[in-house]
Amino acid sequence: MSQPDPPVSLSGGTAITRPAAIADVPEIYYLLEVYSSQGNLLPRTMGELYRHVRDFFVVVLDKRIVACAALEIFTEDLGEIRSLAVADDSKGRGFAKMLVGEIIAEANRLGLRRLMALTYTPEFFYKLGFSRVTKGALPEKVWGVCVKCYKFNDCDETAVLLELGNPPTHTKTSRD
Repeated sequence: MSQPDPPVSLSGGTAITRPAAIADVPEIYYLLEVYSSQGNLLPRTMGELYRHVRDFFVVVLDKRIVACAALEIFTEDLGEIRSLAVADDSKGRGFAKMLVGEIIAEANRLGLRRLMALTYTPEFFYKLGFSRVTKGALPEKVWGVCVKCYKFNDCDETAVLLELGNPPTHTKTSRD
């Protein structure tokens, strides 16, 4: 697991990033519910969040979760940044950038070669080195997940991709 970022001192307290724990799920659910009610994220149930808690990282400020994001793995090659959300009263403080940095570090640690996101704010990801791609360049996501989404035929999100540069994990052997 990647080392957590050093605490960031802010007026009003110190923010830390860390992997999510079971006790964080209700606060994560609340953050995601705010975004999904605005149409900015797909809704996730508490059950889904408990099952995927190991995918999440959180930012904690004054004992409160103020931001969250998850790394979903599709293949040995591709991961996705999902469920990136920052509390309204904590926006503009760099918490989303902290979380994406944590997820990039984890994706590198795991050996992923590509990291993608579907987003309404592509400019944020461009500043972090991601490039715009067509959704067709991500068949693992489109045909594995998106095809089940109610927005499938009318998706208005932008696909972005970061090439991580990790070497392929599979090497041919004499048995291949």
